[in-house]
Formats: sequence, C-alpha cells, structure tokens
Amino acid sequence: MSDKLLIIDNLHVVYETDEEVVRAVNGINFEVKRGETLGIVGETGAGKTTTALSIMKLLPERTGKIIKGKIIVHGENLLEKSEPEMRRIRGDKVSMIFQDPMTSLNPVLKVGDQIAEVLELHNWDKKSKKQIEERVVELLTLVGIPSSRKGNYPHEFSGGMKQRIVIAMALACNPELIIADEPTTALDVTIQAQVLEMMDDLKQKFNTAMILISHDLGVIAQVCDTVAIMYAGEIIEYGTIYEIFESKNHHPYTTGLIRSIPNIEKETNRLSPIGGLMPDPTDLPQGCKFHPRCKECMEICQTVEPPYYVFGKHKIKCYLYLNDLIKQSNVRISS
Repeated sequence: MSDKLLIIDNLHVVYETDEEVVRAVNGINFEVKRGETLGIVGETGAGKTTTALSIMKLLPERTGKIIKGKIIVHGENLLEKSEPEMRRIRGDKVSMIFQDPMTSLNPVLKVGDQIAEVLELHNWDKKSKKQIEERVVELLTLVGIPSSRKGNYPHEFSGGMKQRIVIAMALACNPELIIADEPTTALDVTIQAQVLEMMDDLKQKFNTAMILISHDLGVIAQVCDTVAIMYAGEIIEYGTIYEIFESKNHHPYTTGLIRSIPNIEKETNRLSPIGGLMPDPTDLPQGCKFHPRCKECMEICQTVEPPYYVFGKHKIKCYLYLNDLIKQSNVRISS
C-alpha cells in the first residue's frame, strides 16, 4: 500500500459570476503521506481555504468550480465521486475543522447530540444508543472536556472549548486525513498553544495525516513536517520544516513572511512588513505573480512565469536561483 494518502495534481479552481472569473487556485501540486502534517501558509486571498474546500468538494454550488486537475485519496479521484459517495467519505476518511468554531456548531442542539449525529451518519446507526453514548463520552474526554458537559449547548462553552468540540466531531470516525483551516485564529495565545499541542498528540496517537492551514508561520513551525507557501493561488515554495526555516535559499515572499514574525531577541522590535497587496485574482499579473511587490524583481520576472528550482526536495518558484542552477550541480528545474 502506498504511503501517499492524498495527491493533489495540477488543481485549478475558479469562482464564476455573470461579471467576472476569480482564479482562486492555479495549478497546485502536493502530496500528504500517512501520519504527516503539511502546513499551507499564505496571506488572506492566497487560495488556502479554497484548496481545503476543493478536497472536501464543499465549494459554493453555483459559483465554485474545479476546472482542471485531480484530487486522489486512496488511489481514487474524488472529483469523479457523486455527492452521496462524498457524504460517506467526509467525516469518515477525510474530516475538516473549520475556521470559526462559533459558526461550526448548531446553536440549538446539545454538543453531545451533534457528535452523536456524526457517528450515526457513518455506519454507527447499526450500533446501540448506549455504544454511541459511550463513544461521545470517549471523544469529549479525548479533547479534555468533562463528559458531564455533553448535555450543554454551544453558547455555554468558551471559544477554546467550542474548538475542542469541533475537533472531537472531526475525530469521531477516526479519519485518516484531517484538514484544519486556521483552527486557532479565534483563540487567545494560551488556548491556542493547548489546542495545537492536543492536535499534535492526537495525530501521533492515531497516525492521522493532517493539513494545517494558517497565515502564522509560528504556528506552522510547532506542528508541521512539510510546508507549502501559497501566493495568488500558486505554491511558490515547498519543503520540509527545516528547509523552510533554516535554509539560506528562499522565495522573496517567504523571506518577507519570516521577517514579519516578532522576535524578542532582536535589538529592534520593529517588524518588516511586505509592501503592497495581494493581486486581484480576476486580473493576475503576467510572469511571477509576486513581482509587483518584490524588491528582487528582474525584467524576466515581469513577463515569463518562473519554473521551480529544486534543491534536493526543496522547491522554489523564483528566477533568483537561475545563476545557482548554473553554478551548482545539486540544483535542477522542475515543472
């Protein structure tokens, strides 16, 4: 059996309206192995959440369209699956922790009943009511919530506890892949650390693969094995956590993200923000999509889209490494 649980192959996603076409994801490729955590990083509008919704086939019905590519799970292309087939896969094989726990829970249902509903939808209907109740208690205990709280409603919990309940729902059927879309954005720093530690512990315990989506490189550094840097719907840099944080070679955008991380050891506490804004996805620039904001921009960057320059397993989509390719035998070009 292959250790590649998920393969994304040349994925293109657009949002179409009567007036314009938003090109949200533009030909991305990546893989996730069993037990691995992939971090996807980028600014708002980079295409991170659209990528996650595409894997789950939860794009807006009328506007969101996957126009090209493959999403392979267990050797099967999810884009060829019908909606009834996807309902069996969601929550069972692949689960998603949505960005805002405040809106992910039904306010008029008890949290225990909401977890039980997930179980009932995935072949647990053959189990007795007592067995389902026992599983609900087990899941709540697993995420650090007293089982006595299962009869409470969502409004009776703090933001951090709501997020734990959402995680319990995602883990209910022991999925092989969890997609966590900025699961700590709405939480304070202390609770954020607790949730990240808990998610990492659960991943180790069940050998679950995870895609962690964030705009925060500090969060990514804590729990991920590999990292994909997204910009304007493209993956512009890809590598192991060591390559992204310790390598001397980086895409200028990644360099900007790293310099934007606060560091109390620096003599100055001033951050170095990236100038400019993300390009309009309805009118993307020619060449490198980052070139209007790039201090290292060359003439070729403005007209010709760069290939990937590969250093071992580290891939960078930037012409800065053209000279390195000539000088170093360990650098090669990839499509």
